[in-house]
Amino acid sequence: MLDRSLVTDVLAKALSMGGDFAEIFVENTKKNSITVLNGVVEKAISGVDYGCGIRVFNGFNAIYAYTTDTSKDNLLRVAKECAGAIALKNSQVVLNFTETKPELIHDVKILPQDVSKQDICDALRLASEHSFNYSPLITQTNGGYLDVVQDVLIANSEGLWVTDRRVRTRLLCSAVASSETEKQTGRHGPGASRGFEHIQDLDIKALAEDSARQAVTMLKAEMCPSGKMMVVLENDFGGVIFHEACGHSLEATSVAKNASVFANKMGEKIASDLVTAIDDGTMKNAWGSQHIDDEGTKMQRNVLIENGTLKSFLVDKLNGRRMGMASTGSSRRESYRLAPTSRMTNTYIDNGKSEPKDIISNTEYGLYAKNLGGGSVQPTTGEFNFAVSEGYIIRNGKICEPVRGATLIGKGHEVLLNIDMVGNNLGLEAGVCGSISGSVPTNVGQPTIRVKEILVGGRG
Repeated sequence: MLDRSLVTDVLAKALSMGGDFAEIFVENTKKNSITVLNGVVEKAISGVDYGCGIRVFNGFNAIYAYTTDTSKDNLLRVAKECAGAIALKNSQVVLNFTETKPELIHDVKILPQDVSKQDICDALRLASEHSFNYSPLITQTNGGYLDVVQDVLIANSEGLWVTDRRVRTRLLCSAVASSETEKQTGRHGPGASRGFEHIQDLDIKALAEDSARQAVTMLKAEMCPSGKMMVVLENDFGGVIFHEACGHSLEATSVAKNASVFANKMGEKIASDLVTAIDDGTMKNAWGSQHIDDEGTKMQRNVLIENGTLKSFLVDKLNGRRMGMASTGSSRRESYRLAPTSRMTNTYIDNGKSEPKDIISNTEYGLYAKNLGGGSVQPTTGEFNFAVSEGYIIRNGKICEPVRGATLIGKGHEVLLNIDMVGNNLGLEAGVCGSISGSVPTNVGQPTIRVKEILVGGRG
């Protein structure tokens, strides 16, 4: 992307006014996306995004700038402006890069450029066909395909020189069921750090039919009752509660500012003894995995909570300085346009010992939240509310009638302490997480868990 002599000159210029650390991040990303409505291609977009970001530290302060013009004169100009913005004194810098080659564990068999648009469209049409065939109540289908190939170069004044390629592919399918007065939607969106072989390995018929099943089931459901009740959260996408209500509060982005409910609680009991929570950016071919983070640090498996005790935060280089902690390989960004900060990768509550069927059979009355929808959270307090996109009432240890319109309301740290059963069926679900460094691919997950009490909002 850029030669070493140019990078050396740019970093030296960035440090010329006394900064103590400088970094350059160069990115070349190719993206393809196709959207289909009712089996008909609506939109197909291909593009290349290329640019460079320069960051300079002075103690706990940082300056960041980016540009799409990577000519020598322009990069030196941008670096000089960064240096001036954080100016202390003139200094001389000597750089000697050591190239790092990350272990390549996320193998890719079929690169996106080797796949025809016809093959992609055929997969999306197949999903639409199977959703429509499931029930006459299905009135609309939506499908989407995305592939991303991101090549990056990261170099810094500590002598780091590392390159990486990230390849991701995702399929989205949703179905809408309609009556005269209501519409309900079901969806699936599996993604992986793989090539088109990920799409080939999917059971598209099963995904499409289950999307339709969700929509039809919720269309016929009664309104959910409200009040405090026991809640059983299904595996995979049920993990969005931990991600949103607890995970963000474990990121150094908020912890370093004491803007987290978990700040200054390292080593303390913050969850049930049954809860072990992990963020693992090394999971082979997982949607949220990378070989290195966006500061060039090798991704890690970070145990955040172990048997209820807070063990670690997710830390990036700058906030690590502020906290006196080393990076945990958790620095991420959407693109070169944004400075990186601590973010989640594949974040989940680990397996427990209970059988999922036993969790249900031991619940006299409660809500079974099979799938969760959108929600909101306040990281400072951990307060959240999440819509239940597919829910059922549990009576006498059995899953009974479906209910719709349910909302889970509470505080993340209270939920952690109220977990009294954890299943052994860990599942992960692909998603996109937004924060101050943009939107990044993340997995959420958990086994089936039971929470002794959550406030459920409903209209039944």
